[in-house]
Amino acid sequence: MNIGKFTTIICLLAFVVINVVTVSSAIADESKPKIGYGRGGRMSGGSKSARADEPIQPISISFDYNRAKVELGKKLFFEPRLSKSGWLTCNSCHNLSTGGADNLPSSIGHKWFFGPINSPTVLNAKFNLAQFWDGRAKDLKEQAGGPIANPFEMGSNHELAVSILQSIPEYVQWFGEIYGLEEMYGDEKINIDQVTDAIAAFEETLITPNSKFDMWLKDYDNSISESEKEGYDLFKKKGCIACHNGVGVGGNSYQKFGMAKPYDKDTHTLGRYNVTKNEKDKYVFKVPLLRNIELTAPYFHDASTWDLGEAVNIMAEYQLGLKLTDSETSKIVAFLRTLTGDQPSVIFPILPPSTSTTPKPNRN
Repeated sequence: MNIGKFTTIICLLAFVVINVVTVSSAIADESKPKIGYGRGGRMSGGSKSARADEPIQPISISFDYNRAKVELGKKLFFEPRLSKSGWLTCNSCHNLSTGGADNLPSSIGHKWFFGPINSPTVLNAKFNLAQFWDGRAKDLKEQAGGPIANPFEMGSNHELAVSILQSIPEYVQWFGEIYGLEEMYGDEKINIDQVTDAIAAFEETLITPNSKFDMWLKDYDNSISESEKEGYDLFKKKGCIACHNGVGVGGNSYQKFGMAKPYDKDTHTLGRYNVTKNEKDKYVFKVPLLRNIELTAPYFHDASTWDLGEAVNIMAEYQLGLKLTDSETSKIVAFLRTLTGDQPSVIFPILPPSTSTTPKPNRN
């Protein structure tokens, strides 16, 4: 064998050995979790979070939505001409500057009428199993149409609201661009179904991720204090977690207010009974979301307290039949404050002007 052939054979053998080693290493690596650096510099990756099985789950961020529809929905959310007076908006009762609520015992409606019940927050409302305290609206789209036509809220009606939008060329163009080619909408004119669909699309984006507690759930160990952690342990141990769980920390069930002790602060608001007419549904309400709870006082459907600590004690007494110590209450409140997440950053929309054919505001 000459030297040339020998050298060639040696090179080929070396090439084969190197490739075998490389492939073996790659196969070994695939059996290991992929690790990278997450928020805050802490390592995170394919391995399952140690807290993935907690009864509360973190809010995940999704960008899978129709941006044009969301922008239209935002304009409608801030559109005062959907009200009869030309003054009230969705934001009037669900103020995005104050936790998605109006921080009033009950909202102020048309002709300064005071509503019969406390307005819940719109933030994270997509996580509710239904809308309104009594669950009479199955989703955000159905809910959006209610206040417009309620004589004691926005005081208008669907026909008038649609005619106002139809009289404004910019709205006609935007609705046409978004809904004109969708088979479910055959009419060339704007309709209330499209209006509520757009509002709901915007409201579904109003989530508050990245709370301190969410960061802890994702294994960022330094995100909550020992006292806050003890508060969460008490929240589970005392039984609060039975109703306040899931992504919204509530909102996914109905419960009677006064399970352990009859609730005597409000015996007039009947809750789910107004929807079902079933006797067992008297004083049954949708369990409220606890995210951002520190921002949304006063509390409960009847706004019976403005103090979060007192609200915790009322729940313990009437729902669980327990008497909490001051230390226990303080720790649970500390935990609840960790549920405040990043608030939606919403740029106030510039609305198109009315035309000579736009119906005029009516304060009567």
